[in-house]
Order: sequence, then C-alpha cells, then structure tokens
Amino acid sequence: MTPTGAPLSGWVIADLSSGIAGGYCTKILVDGGAEVIKVEPPGGDPLRSWSASGAAVNAGDDGALFKFLSASKRSIVADATEAVDVDVVHDLLDGADAVVWSPGTTLAEAPPFRPGALLRDHPHLTVTSITPFGLDGPWHDRPATEFTLQAWSGGIIGLGRGDADRAPVYVGGQVGAWLAGAYAAVGTMVSRRRGDADGVGELVDLSMLEVLVMCLTYYPVTYFDALGRPFRSGRSVVTPGVGTAKDGMVAVGVGTGQQWLDFCVMVGHPEWTEDKSLFRNRGHLAPVIDQWFASHTVNEIREMAAAYRLPNALIANGANLPHLDHFETRRSFVANPEAGFLQPAPPYRMQPAHLRLPEPAPSLGQHAGRGTAARQAKPVPVPHDGSESLPFDGVRILDMTAFWAGPSCTHILALLGAEVIHLESTGRLDGTRMLGAPPTEDEWWERSPIFSGLNTNKKGLTLDFQSEPGMEVLHRLISTVDVIIENFTPRVLDQTGLTFEALRNIRDDIILIRMPGFGLDGPWRDNAAFAYTIEDASGLTWMTGYRDQKPLEPYCLGDPNAGIHALAGLLLALEHRRRTGNGVAVEAAMVDAAINITAEQVIEYTAYGSLLERNGNRGPTATPQNLYRTADTDEQGGRDSWVAIAVETDEQWTLLRDALDRPGWAGDTKLRTTPGRAEHHDLIDRHLAAWCEQRRADEIVELLWPAGVPVAKVMQPHHQGDLPQLQARRFFEVVDHPVSGAARHSTLPMRFSAGPTRLHRRHAPLLGQHNVELLGDLGFTDEEISELESQGVTGRTPAGAAPTKARP
Repeated sequence: MTPTGAPLSGWVIADLSSGIAGGYCTKILVDGGAEVIKVEPPGGDPLRSWSASGAAVNAGDDGALFKFLSASKRSIVADATEAVDVDVVHDLLDGADAVVWSPGTTLAEAPPFRPGALLRDHPHLTVTSITPFGLDGPWHDRPATEFTLQAWSGGIIGLGRGDADRAPVYVGGQVGAWLAGAYAAVGTMVSRRRGDADGVGELVDLSMLEVLVMCLTYYPVTYFDALGRPFRSGRSVVTPGVGTAKDGMVAVGVGTGQQWLDFCVMVGHPEWTEDKSLFRNRGHLAPVIDQWFASHTVNEIREMAAAYRLPNALIANGANLPHLDHFETRRSFVANPEAGFLQPAPPYRMQPAHLRLPEPAPSLGQHAGRGTAARQAKPVPVPHDGSESLPFDGVRILDMTAFWAGPSCTHILALLGAEVIHLESTGRLDGTRMLGAPPTEDEWWERSPIFSGLNTNKKGLTLDFQSEPGMEVLHRLISTVDVIIENFTPRVLDQTGLTFEALRNIRDDIILIRMPGFGLDGPWRDNAAFAYTIEDASGLTWMTGYRDQKPLEPYCLGDPNAGIHALAGLLLALEHRRRTGNGVAVEAAMVDAAINITAEQVIEYTAYGSLLERNGNRGPTATPQNLYRTADTDEQGGRDSWVAIAVETDEQWTLLRDALDRPGWAGDTKLRTTPGRAEHHDLIDRHLAAWCEQRRADEIVELLWPAGVPVAKVMQPHHQGDLPQLQARRFFEVVDHPVSGAARHSTLPMRFSAGPTRLHRRHAPLLGQHNVELLGDLGFTDEEISELESQGVTGRTPAGAAPTKARP
C-alpha cells in the first residue's frame, strides 16, 4: 500500500457548530487531514468577533482565536430562511462523512438542521452534537454556561480549591469548551471507524456536563459507594503548591509520603518529618513555607526541587509561555499562517504519519460557489440488524500506563470493545491501587475505587520486564498486540531498548503511543510530571484563583486532558495504519495537550498584547458571574453551600431582574448592558449575595432556572449520582466487584446511538487475574507459568504482602 497523505484525507466534515467546542473539535479533524466546511449563518460564527480580553477586532477582520481554530477550513454561508441555501446545505451533507453540530445560531437551530433531522435525512452521516446537558433528559433544554456546568459537576468544590473563609473558585478560562471539543473529535472518529465498516451513520450525543464530571472530579461516586466516605471533604489551599519567589512564581508538589519527607529536608525543617500527621494536615505550615519561597529565586527553587526529585514547575502565562526554554527548544508554539501571532502546535507528534500544515482561516463565505457542496452522494446505508458492534472489536492494546492520564485513554478503548491488557508488576503496582483501603485491610490493593473506575473491562497481567525472563514474555506479547501505550518517564522505555524501531522488528505494523509529561526532548524531558505540574507549566494554574492572591492549582484536569488527546492521536494512527499497513509512533506529551486548551492566553498576548488573568469566579463570557452563599448548611454542619449564577446576555439580565420581582437596584439603566454590568459588578454581587443568603439553594434554582437564568447548585462531587439529568442519561452503571462489592461507575460523556447500551461489561482486573490465560495464549505451559511465578516474574500478590486467597 502507498501513503495517502494525512490520516483523515478524503474525509468531508460539515461544521454547523459555533464557538470554541465545535471549533476545537473540527480543528483536530482538519489537522488530521479532513476537509472541514464551515456552514455559517449570514452573520458568521460569533467567534469571528470574539476576544477573551475584550480587544477590539477590526471591521472586516476576524478575531485571533477564530483564525487559530479555523485554519485550513472552508466557509460557506447559508440562510435557513432561504430554500436555495437549505438545498445547498443538504447537497453538502449528502456527500459528507460527518457533521458537527452545536446550538446557538439560527442556522443550526432551524428544524431541518437539528441533530435528529440531520440523521433522518442523511442516514449515512455521523452526527456529532455538542450541548450543555445532552439531547435528552429533564435538563436538556435548560440554560447553562461553562461556569454553571462546573458547579453542577462537583468540580468547583470537590477538590477543596480555595480558602475556607471565602467562596471556592472555578477553573479559570473556558476549559469545559476545549475539553468538550476534544471529546467530540474522538467521538466523531470512533463513529466513523464503525461507519466506514458498515456504511451506517449514527448520532454521537455529547454532554458538556458529563465531560466536566470526567475531567474535574476523580471518580467521587465510585469512591463514596465503595468506601462510604467522600474522597475529600473540607477546603484548604494546597501546601506547598504555588509559592512567590524573589523573582516570580513557582510551584513545588508533594503527592507522596516520601516527597513530603524530602520537601521537609529541602526547606530546612527535618523536624517536621517526626510528626506523621503533617503529611495530611500541613496547611498551618504555609506561612513558614511562604517565607522559604520568598528567600530564593525561581531557578534556585527548581534546581533544589529537581535534586530532591520533587515535582516542580514555573507558573506560566500568556506572556512567558512561548519563551520558556523548553517550549522554545521543542518549537511548541508556531506563527499563525495568516496573522503571525503565536499559537500552540498540535497536541501530538507522529511518524511516519503526518498532520496537515495549517493554512489561513477562511473569510466569511469565501468558498461559496466553488464546488464545496457539489459532491457525489454516499450510498444508501443498510439498516442496523439490531446487534451492537463495538468500534474497537478485534483491536488488542498493551496498556503500560498507570495513575490517571494513561488509563483514562485506554479505558475508553476498553469500554468500546478493545481487548486491553493492563500491565503491572508485583513490585510496582499501578499507583491508583493505593487510593482506597488502608494497608491493614485484607487485599487492600483490590479495594481502590479509583483503580476500579479507570480499569473496568480490562485484563490484568503482572510482569517484571526488568528481568530477562520477563523481557522474553514481553516480546512475545508485543508480537500479538496492535497498540502499545505507555506513560513512563522517557528514560524507562529507552533503557529497556523498546524503541519504535525495535518494536517494529517484533511487529512491523505496531502503533506506539508515548505519553511523557513534558515530551521526549527538551530541557524538561526528565522532570517529574503530575497533573498539577502540567497545569502550572501550561497556564491552567495562572487562570485559577482569587485576583488578590497567588493562583491555585486546579489539581485535576492535567491528566484526563492528556488522556483524551492521546486517544485522538491513537485514532489518527489507526486510520493511517488502515490505509497504509504501516505502524506509527505518536508522542502525546501531557504538556502539549495542556497548552492547546490554554491557547487563548498566548494568542491574546501575542495578537493584542493582552495578558489574561484570573479573576476569582468572574469570567469572560458572563456578567454577573459569581458564587453566592446560601442559607443551607453543608454536610459538616457549616455554611459552605453556594449557588452559581451567570448572565451571558442582556435578555438573561432582564429575566433575572423579573425573577427577583424587579427590585429597585436592578432597574438602574446602567445595568441594562454588559459593559454597564461589568463596571458595576461589585454592586450586583452585594445585592445578589444578600438575596441568596436568605434562601436555600434548591429554592434559588427552582425560581431562576425555569425563568431562563443560568444557575446551578455547587455540588459536592459524591452527589453527582443524585442529579436527575445524569440519572436519566444512565451516566452511572453499577459494577459488582468480588472484593470491594458493588458501586456506581461513570461511563462516557457521549452516547452512541448505534450502541453499546451498556459500557461496563467486566469489573476491573484483580492483580494478575489474567496471568494464566494470557501467558497460556502465548504458548507457555502450566509448568513454565508456575516457574515464572516462583521467580517473581509474575504473581497475584504485591511483594511482601500475604498471599491472595484462591478464587475461581
């Protein structure tokens, strides 16, 4: 076979979306080689005039963010009230492979172009819908914003983000929109993988709320069901976390007991190591630690932290990101092909497959009359026979990942039909096995709700591949798999000799996905990478926190964001292999994924000179936007219950004012427009805070939401399962486990109309559960398998633990 260009060349995607989520979804697809045609209403995508900093976009020009997201796309204009335009769009859809849709424009919301109608009239299409809550369920038509969705998800209060005496804070920027775009791109590629095989289209129904549940919280419902307590309660600022040095801000992370001991020695307080309680309860040490930060430079702190192997990073922002030595060395930022401002390069690098080089974004309607819509119609598909084919049936994955980022990628593959073999060793367990029962309990390593939440449907194999017999087993296994995914530090795989070239000698069409924290080259190559260090180094931390204090680490989305982007790279690699027969190596660095969802920061600074900054719970898309304390008491008996209110339009302001029964202060003419409300935000906050403080959260939501005002309760994350919307969409499925019992498990933030209807088919593997099965399939005899176990190459019990009870 011969190469056919970028992996998705030949795909035609009609883009009926507007805003960041749809724009980023189709950017991922167009970078992969697809032809994307934006079908815009006469006024164009609102992003054409958008600037997060409020910078003026010149008349006749387009905003910088639009130019980034729409590079290489085409544009046609269609008026939904004109029959000839409607026919043109239908002609385009007849020849397209997929359509990406979101509400918000008169064109997208016209009856012929609603998702159900699109699939009915064009049954060969993948129709990917991006909405706040999904297309069905009791909340499907309720108003929402990024901010209120974060509140409903449990992601604002769940990780204890913020001072206990102030409102908690949301993750700044518009991360939900970017994450939804990445998931939507994956959903589209997954569906087309199945659609190309049987010619049948389907509806991919993505919920932004469910995306945020997946990315801003850490399996809290599963944790609560399994252990009877929340993963975390109360609020405090992470210590050490972000510190202010002599010449800037830097963060040092402490995620393990050993890291805490090393940190104590580094800051000159070895006596802290004598009090074991300080590892869990050290917030009161913050003033002393702050003094230590203030007495050193950023470079001094980072050099010391590196010497102690402590996670650390600069606090990056739109001004300094492109100029950090690591990003300069790796050429992580490139010039926009039209306007020259800086923008992030794609979130993964591939060889020998390649991505499309960006071309300038289209002007509005630039490609009308150029044959864009005149395409050969797709053949009429054969209807489904009622069976549920799984998109990854027949694909075998070797999952050499641990913790959250890598397993979140491979878990989606397992849920959708791939045979995923999760590799551990008895001497080095997946770290999430430690996040559960204390080591005093029997079989504590089988009682982690986090491990369970990330690994259902997978098979479990233990193997010490640092040993010679283990390496022999690994080589045999590699010859049988289609894909290897690993997230070790770069030197680990290098030291084993398992380079892409060496792997191709074992299986020439192998796909290798590498997920290093900071990449395979550059000055930070070997730095320890945790979610929070990735957030620090990419600008996510910079945008989160109170305006009058140092920023706060989100402490969550660095991992799942890396996982979904790695999966996008894997899907491109699979398509390349399908077309060419060749294997592919993909480098999906965690930090590259992160700088893509913070793209606005560098774009705004280099295009307009505007530095985006955190602003507590206020944000760029709504005024007013904030959290307001309610009259409720929380589960600890305190006053830490809040509602989120966000007003995005002047119409919504009128609806809020009416719902409040038109109080005098709200009738001020200065508040009728967004600029006026922004100027008087403090005044609005005082009145809304006083009003909310006298009412329960449920009362506030029941009054404002039906009136058309975006509002939400700030949910404790372990109560996600109580939300009627998630219940109606069957977002949680009960999984029974032979050691830890039954617990609800989250599924995927999108529904595929062609199935599957149930995603969790098997509990997470017990340690080494499938050793005999997998080794037997490789040709090892029972005697040889027993010998490998006696040598410690395999096993079913952690090193030093009591033997596991025999099970069927």
